[in-house]
Amino acid sequence: MYDPRHGMATYTLLVTESKQFKMANVDIKELLENGVHFGHLTRKWNPNMAPYVYTERNGVHIIDLYKTAAKIGEASNALQKIANSGRKILFVATKKQAKDIVAEKASSVNMPYITERWPGGMLTNFVTIRKAVKKMTSIDRMKQDGSFDALSKREKLQINRQREKLEKNLGSIADMTRLPGAIFIVDIKKEHIAIAEAQKLNIPIFAMVDTNSDPRPVDFVIPSNDDASKSIDKVLSYVTEAIAEGLADRKADKEKAKAEAEKAAAPKAEVTAEEKK
Repeated sequence: MYDPRHGMATYTLLVTESKQFKMANVDIKELLENGVHFGHLTRKWNPNMAPYVYTERNGVHIIDLYKTAAKIGEASNALQKIANSGRKILFVATKKQAKDIVAEKASSVNMPYITERWPGGMLTNFVTIRKAVKKMTSIDRMKQDGSFDALSKREKLQINRQREKLEKNLGSIADMTRLPGAIFIVDIKKEHIAIAEAQKLNIPIFAMVDTNSDPRPVDFVIPSNDDASKSIDKVLSYVTEAIAEGLADRKADKEKAKAEAEKAAAPKAEVTAEEKK
């Protein structure tokens, strides 16, 4: 437990000297080194985050990393299953310090992401969003078949501007042909519209939740520092690693099923050849 005589030093010692660094393949020492434990100012906290707070130091809440590690494990297991089922996981993070990290991590496992402004109705009006994506595809087709060259200079300029805008806002979800199996959010206060849309459609919500946020709308809460880039990078590394495992298992299962089908078909082919003789 927290010792007020030693404060943060006691907590650091508990983590660094623990013989059980890892929980569900999560290295608690690494979480500490990357500042995942730093919450917000105590005056800005949300009381619903109390179960995940270890203590406070110099007016800042300190998150219990053992609980963070356990929650990363739970979220990772669930995300691995979703990826294995073939469903997409939509990553959402429009804050400056998270955008590039989320784009990189999501791309590494071929998952869609939103790092610019959240398009209103992205989930609840998905049909319209798909039409916008198809418009982008049709512009690309025009450039390939030569019909774009027949347009006037002004029309080309307008279409190029439209294409650039669509690419900026929707380019990263071009391959998402149906609603995602889940969404993963960094900073639920900032992405409250995405949360509301996902709730309306009963889409599972995974999120990094800081001490200033209400965790109740989130299905899989990962209590963590959602402001520091190192913290975001570390948590997302664990999450995307689990997704990659789910995708690898899916691929292996498909290859195994294909091999078994071919093996089962081989004797039938031999019998047919004998009959022809």
